[in-house]
Amino acid sequence: MGALDGYKILDFTTLLPGPYATMTLADMGAEVLKVSGKDKYDLVVHWPPVIPGAQVTGTQAWLGRNKKTMFLNLKKPEAVEAVRKLVMEYDIVVEQFRPGVMEKLGVGYKQLREVNPKLIYCAITGYGQDGPFAMKAGHDINYLSRSGIAWAAGRRKGGPSLYNFQIADVAGGSMNAVSSILAAIIYRERTGEGQFIDVSMQDSVIPFNSMDGAAYFAGGPMPARESGLLNGGGIYDFYETADGKFMSVGSLEPKFFAALCIGMGHPEWKDGKILRTDGAMVKETFRTVFKTKARGAAQAAQKTERSRRWAAP
Repeated sequence: MGALDGYKILDFTTLLPGPYATMTLADMGAEVLKVSGKDKYDLVVHWPPVIPGAQVTGTQAWLGRNKKTMFLNLKKPEAVEAVRKLVMEYDIVVEQFRPGVMEKLGVGYKQLREVNPKLIYCAITGYGQDGPFAMKAGHDINYLSRSGIAWAAGRRKGGPSLYNFQIADVAGGSMNAVSSILAAIIYRERTGEGQFIDVSMQDSVIPFNSMDGAAYFAGGPMPARESGLLNGGGIYDFYETADGKFMSVGSLEPKFFAALCIGMGHPEWKDGKILRTDGAMVKETFRTVFKTKARGAAQAAQKTERSRRWAAP
């Protein structure tokens, strides 16, 4: 039995944020009906490759798992009427249009709430339902830039870095939609009332500035690339190996740093004091040592060291 067994969701979303959110809720047991337009292009759904022997792409199968699909043209009155009838027995609506679009179609929150006062309605947008950017288009890269996340990410010489994962879309849009919907379900169970949920992907990733942001507002320096413990200013980083691959090192805690120093052939640094006096030299030494071994050899050495420690009395 899933935690959301018995809950029914109408999903009007495309691309990644909304579909990932409803996929997560479907995995929890919710019944999800995806409402799509046959002629509406969806970049994520058409993301190659197509599964051999099937008519869907890998991404489409992934995001569409545990869901059913209905095709409706919401510009037609009969389609709007069909949605209003469905809402009578559905608990949650998730949509991802720009502000006002669903209202113009006749299926906005206030219109559907007349049909089902207990409805939980979640709208996922780039910049929220109001404000100077509300009607502007945006993508993950724009939200990360405007939020300040990209400001201190990457390298001083190379500039900000790209990822092959949509951080603002999923960690900001999808996960905030999921957590907000779950909270609204609890609220409805207690009060019998539904809610309107406004998820802004831009707003959602501003808190991801986390420790750098908190430190800055407490009087610390403005964050910059390769200036902090977590963005390349310390030993926490990627190190190139002899075969052109990379090892990730996150040894910030004293015991992990000590083990790293021993593995690098510098046990005299294991107390960590050297980081306060010449951290740049330590990092450059680590770079040099990693460049002398292929990644496989480095991983084997790590495994041997772990086995030695576990076997120690």
